[in-house]
Amino acid sequence: MGDLTLIILSAGSSSRFGQDVKKQWLYIDDKPLWKSVADRFKNDFNFKKIIITTTKEEFSYISGFGTYTYVVGGESRQASLKNALSEVDTKYVMVTDVARACIPHEMIQELIDNKEKADVIVPVLEVSDTVIYKNETIDREKVKLIQTPQLSCTKILKKSLESETLYTDDSSAIKADGGSVFYTKGSILAKKITFIADLRELQCLTQPKEIFLIGHGYDVHKFCMDKKMFLCGVLIESKYGLEAHSDGDVAIHALIDSLLGAIGAGDIGELFPDSSDEFKDIDSKILLLNVARFVRSVGYEIVNCDITIQAETPKLFKYKAKMREVLADILGLEPIRVNVKATTTEKLGFVGKKEGIAVDAISQVKLYNWK
Repeated sequence: MGDLTLIILSAGSSSRFGQDVKKQWLYIDDKPLWKSVADRFKNDFNFKKIIITTTKEEFSYISGFGTYTYVVGGESRQASLKNALSEVDTKYVMVTDVARACIPHEMIQELIDNKEKADVIVPVLEVSDTVIYKNETIDREKVKLIQTPQLSCTKILKKSLESETLYTDDSSAIKADGGSVFYTKGSILAKKITFIADLRELQCLTQPKEIFLIGHGYDVHKFCMDKKMFLCGVLIESKYGLEAHSDGDVAIHALIDSLLGAIGAGDIGELFPDSSDEFKDIDSKILLLNVARFVRSVGYEIVNCDITIQAETPKLFKYKAKMREVLADILGLEPIRVNVKATTTEKLGFVGKKEGIAVDAISQVKLYNWK
C-alpha cells in the first residue's frame, strides 16, 4: 500500500483516565500501548509510513523506541492531526486514536477495500437502545456512533482542517467542507479507552510483564564560597556551597540520572540544560519531582533507590535521616525504600583534598501493573 499512510494520535494528556500513568504508556506485555497498537498495524498491513504523534515533553524519549516517524502534537486532537499531516505524502491517509487498542483486522481491511468510494471512509455502529434527544424520543435507525480509524483522501482532509472550527473526528471536518462520506461496519471490539475501568472490557490487552530495570547515576561538583550547600534536598551547615547552574544539589542530580537511566531517558543535562536561564539557581527538589512524575507517566513505578555521598567535609551523619525523609516524600516511597550513605575517600583524590563532593546513585523501577 504505497499510497496509504497511517497516523496514530498519541499526544493526549489522558486527563479523564485518572491515573499517574498516561493510557498511551500502559504496558501491554513488554510494550507501551502506543507501540503495541503501531506494531499490530505494521505487522498486519503494508503502510508506506506510520506516524505517531506525541507531546513535546515525550518526543525525545519516544524517539528512542525507533522504527516509526514521530511528530510533536498540538493542544487539540485537530492540531496534532494537522502537524502529522505535514509528514504525509501519500494519496490516502488513515487516522486512528491510540485509545482504540483492539480494532479487529477485518474492520481495518474494509476501510482499505472501500477507500475509493468517497472522500472519507468511516466505521459506524448501529444503535440498539432507545435514544432520547432534548427529552424527545428520536428514531434510532437514524442514529450512528462514529468510530476510528477513518480513511481519507489526504488532499481533501488537509483542506478541510484549514477551518478554525474544531472537529472531533475527520469525517465531521470533511463533511462540513462539502466532502463525501462512505460508512462501513464498525465493531464493539474497537472500544475506546477513556477510563481505567475500560481496560477490563478489552480482551486483546495482556498484562505487563514483571520487568525490573536498574539505572546508575554519578555526579560531582566542586566547592565554591558564594552558595549555600544542599544535599538530598536538605540545607547543610557548611562554609562551602557547590558550584552549579542550579542550586548544586549533587546528590539529587545523581539520583535523577539514575532514574532516567533506568527507563532509558538520557540524562539530566538533556532535560534541564545548564544553558537555560529557566533552571538558573533552581531548587533541585523541583527537578526531581518533575522527573518522578515523568517516570510514572510513561508507565513505570519507582521501586527503590540507593545513594552514596563521597565527602571528606562536611560530616553528614546527622543529616541522613532527614535526607531519606525528603527524598521519599518527593518520590512517593516509604522511607525504607530510600537509602542514603555517606563516606570519605580516605583523603584520596579531589574529594579527599576537600575540593568537592561526588555522588553515586542507583534506582530500580518496574512496569506499572494496571491489571
